[in-house]
Amino acid sequence: MSEGDLVIGVPSKGRLQENAAEFFKRSGLSILQPGGARNYRGRLGGIEGVEVAFLSASEITKELGAGNIHFGVTGLDLVQETIPAWADKVHLVTELGFGHADVVVAVPMAWIDVATMADLADIASEFRLRHGHHLRVATKYINLTRRFFAQQGIAAYRIVESLGATEGAPAAGNAEAIVDITSTGSTLTANNLKVVGDGVILKSQAHLVASLTAPWTVRARAQARAILDRIAAEAAARGLSEVRAAVPDPAAAAAIAAALGATAPFGADQPGPLVLHLPTARVPGLAAALREQGASVVTAARLDYVFAAANPLADGLVARIERATA
Repeated sequence: MSEGDLVIGVPSKGRLQENAAEFFKRSGLSILQPGGARNYRGRLGGIEGVEVAFLSASEITKELGAGNIHFGVTGLDLVQETIPAWADKVHLVTELGFGHADVVVAVPMAWIDVATMADLADIASEFRLRHGHHLRVATKYINLTRRFFAQQGIAAYRIVESLGATEGAPAAGNAEAIVDITSTGSTLTANNLKVVGDGVILKSQAHLVASLTAPWTVRARAQARAILDRIAAEAAARGLSEVRAAVPDPAAAAAIAAALGATAPFGADQPGPLVLHLPTARVPGLAAALREQGASVVTAARLDYVFAAANPLADGLVARIERATA
């Protein structure tokens, strides 16, 4: 790799690595690991000089905060928990559509009088008088818990840092409540716990995150734009089809197509067949409408990419970098 090249941190194993690889692959950017699974350095196929670092999710977040990598694939929960003043140090480029989970406050199901955070606040304020110690909350999410409890006006509690299975802490007698991450809630239910009604602290999923403190050289910025151009173009094309038809009155046909949710990206006054883009599920309806407008043949094909002059992903990142370095 050349000096000034862009570095992307991706999960080193498991389902997260597979999902990250699939995300980049959809945009024509294959993650290459020449030395096999034991090699923790690779490269991004399709754009020259981009290095891939295979790290754990927590390491990715740490390296983003330190400015040692430019991009990273990691969960929003880890970003907000582990990076101090995270909004000033990293930029959330885009959601990735996988790794969905909620950070929640959960209490024993037997606590039938606790349905809201206000109820928990009442319990916490009286807990020490009744039991001789503050309400204990087991969690790995210390910073998220402190911020959320402060917002809820809860101060009379003590955090018990969880080093193992957090959901087992109440049954073991180590805590009365927990803050943990859950995808389906089944593990909480199995441990006789329930999520407090308004106790969802954060709805998390995997994001492509950019470090604002990384060395954004001219070369690294160009590589970032090339990557984000492909990602944005794939996202714009996802679920769309391109429909073509020769019709006697393209303007009238385009107006009818617009009512079905179609756009004419090249206009309706261009020579040749009318070209329309719309969600794939609406293609049969559009084809019928175009035949009524005089089309003898209507063709449709799924789109892989739609490249536009403006790229909100790249433009947003550049704006954040410029503000951070001003």
